[in-house]
Amino acid sequence: QVQLVESGGGSAQAGGSLRLSCAASERTFSTHSMGWFRQAPGKEREFVSVISWNGLTTYYADSVKGRFTISRDNAMNTVFLQMNSLSPEDTAVYYCAVDSRVYASGPYLKSPDAYASWGQGTQVTVSS
Repeated sequence: QVQLVESGGGSAQAGGSLRLSCAASERTFSTHSMGWFRQAPGKEREFVSVISWNGLTTYYADSVKGRFTISRDNAMNTVFLQMNSLSPEDTAVYYCAVDSRVYASGPYLKSPDAYASWGQGTQVTVSS
């Protein structure tokens, strides 16, 4: 099973930026689409963004579109989430996850049920 480790979380002021990273333990990382989800206190885990295994397709939640950018470096087995124009509503624990399928992509990746492995999460706190 792929091990995922997120980093880059922390505190930011509203309007600021953070960059999250998610490092995978296996080279097969390059054959899987990768997603980011977040969970705020008292709320369900929600979709943030996903990038296909080849980096050609991305999806974003409406709430982050235009502010967040997902990318990946398959040589480094790492996926990134650049978060700009942060707002207090972005405060949550952010999780990365690996698609259970290989060489697959599509809107089904907006559901947490599509993912086989999850990282431990990294806290993002945005103050006004």
